[in-house]
Amino acid sequence: MKIGFVGLGNMGAPMAANLAAAGHAVTGYDPVARPDGLRMAASATAAAQGADVVITMLPDGAILRAVAARIHPAMRTGAIHLDCSTVDVQSARAVAQAAGALRLGAMDAPVSGGIGGATQGTLTFMAGGPAETFATLAPLFDTMGSRAILCGAAGAGQAAKLCNNMILGVTMIATCEAFVLGDSLGLDRQALFDVVSTSSGQSWSLTSYCPAPGIGPASPADNGYRPGFAAALMRKDLDLAQQAAAEGGAETPLGAQAADLYRQFVAEGGGGQDFSAVLPWLARRSRT
Repeated sequence: MKIGFVGLGNMGAPMAANLAAAGHAVTGYDPVARPDGLRMAASATAAAQGADVVITMLPDGAILRAVAARIHPAMRTGAIHLDCSTVDVQSARAVAQAAGALRLGAMDAPVSGGIGGATQGTLTFMAGGPAETFATLAPLFDTMGSRAILCGAAGAGQAAKLCNNMILGVTMIATCEAFVLGDSLGLDRQALFDVVSTSSGQSWSLTSYCPAPGIGPASPADNGYRPGFAAALMRKDLDLAQQAAAEGGAETPLGAQAADLYRQFVAEGGGGQDFSAVLPWLARRSRT
């Protein structure tokens, strides 16, 4: 396919590189980043012209709406706007509606898997939009990821992503709190891992992404908490989940508390660390 790719940051650049390596004709645009090995356009509009699919990976809903307003008129009739950003549900639906008005296809498909998944081509895509559009995009999902799930109509992909990351944020905090409590009781961290990883407290946050260094499979904790998924991004996703909860009247008290804690962590300088760095942050707070 001929692909325009707008947004070539830590996630977008390796996703675009994997598409190019698979033989797709990829033209990228980013106002700052200039990844090696990609053909670059002078503007988002130029990247979109003549493309079969335009993929966006952008920071927030306001930027997505602004970029969509520029690229949609430049896209050929029948082309598809695939947005892989994590944004609010209303922005995803508005962009899909705007695309449809110009006889374009649209799908929101935020991802899970972090920078490692983007680089290795093992992302999970949570898609919202028509089944026929999902089928057309299947080869791209297969190249950039290991799984894609059609969650429903426009905006459903974003809804699924926000629910998933609210669970992730809550379970990571609970996992970190358990290690801090275990430390205070003199419990060996390896022993705690060995028990919980095979007991009812088991979670992905513990067994696949353990926040304690030197325990379990390799994780950002073993690399000085260099981010696989930055705490600032977790804060953003938890804030979006709370926005959606407020709009839908959903009661999410643990999600709200997790959002508050990540806001504090980021405000105290932790935004550039991995979101699992909440463990040493809580440990320091426990000693003061």
